[in-house]
Amino acid sequence: MQNLSRDALLRMDPEIAHGTTITALRLGLAPEQVDPDPPELKTQLCGLELANPVGMAAGFDKNAEVPRPLARMGFGMVEVGTVTPRQQTGNPKPRLFRVGEADGVINRMGFNNEGHEAVFARLKATRVPAALGANIGANKDSEDFVADYVAGVKRFADVADYLTVNISSPNTPGLRNLQADEALRRLLGEVLAARAKAKVRVPVFLKIAPDLDEAALDAIADVVLATDLDGLIVSNTTIGRETVAGMENASETGGLSGKPLFALSTRKLAQMRQRVGELPIIGVGGIHSPQSAVAKFEAGANAVQLYSALVFGGLDLLERIKRGLVAAVRAEGKTNIGELVGTRTADWAVGHVSG
Repeated sequence: MQNLSRDALLRMDPEIAHGTTITALRLGLAPEQVDPDPPELKTQLCGLELANPVGMAAGFDKNAEVPRPLARMGFGMVEVGTVTPRQQTGNPKPRLFRVGEADGVINRMGFNNEGHEAVFARLKATRVPAALGANIGANKDSEDFVADYVAGVKRFADVADYLTVNISSPNTPGLRNLQADEALRRLLGEVLAARAKAKVRVPVFLKIAPDLDEAALDAIADVVLATDLDGLIVSNTTIGRETVAGMENASETGGLSGKPLFALSTRKLAQMRQRVGELPIIGVGGIHSPQSAVAKFEAGANAVQLYSALVFGGLDLLERIKRGLVAAVRAEGKTNIGELVGTRTADWAVGHVSG
């Protein structure tokens, strides 16, 4: 059934297939995890207790329609969004493309979502048996992007277990400029000031792009380490096309994700780990197999997220990845996945290994 449903979805228009998957989850048609996760996968992340360190990345459940079914499938964390203060339709269709030859996806969705109030109402009414993240963004036509992020903190700090400040999507003009030194200082200063006024101290992560050079990584690390930011998410999609050049849909504008992103995002993860010491990092980008998930931890991730690989690997990929992580821990004579974190950071940082 897994293969039949996956093959049927791959024959559909990508955005229709995505909507169909959301509907199926909402109707309770997804598989549910039966057995509890083994102790090797238990993880602490910024004070959050995770049954396992594998999460659903933002972008899949933009409007918080199915965080509970995703958690019941077996994800240790579920991140909804990106959510903007006001509803927006996003970019014109078509805006989602498969690069099937490389198990890649290109999107230029443009933060299409129903806005803060609709998502807040759903989250307030839902109990999610996993760590729940809210990924916040800015409206395309906003006069002050920073104010939009502050509004996101105020709206979701009381209903989410953590917040992600997403300034790395390539599909909102000018958004990535917030990664630059002074802009980032202002952004984090105001976001964290807003967090300080919330009823509870919700962890805040910053999600960065994989297209940053080492000087930009230096600058971000300097800013981040001067604040009480809780962690980083490395990384978002890439605007590069070197790994898919000449393939069908490779010339489409937008961010590339999936397997072609793996080596780049993992190298940037390792390079950032070298710069920020013990600061928690969630590794995202191109995880497509148990081995690639293990590599993220070895490069320096404390937890991982996936999304695009489920398009090609099917929903049972989650269970295969978790089994692979347990096997890797045991093969190394360890007792917990945390003991693999950063064991090959130096190799990944200089590109001596590949995906």
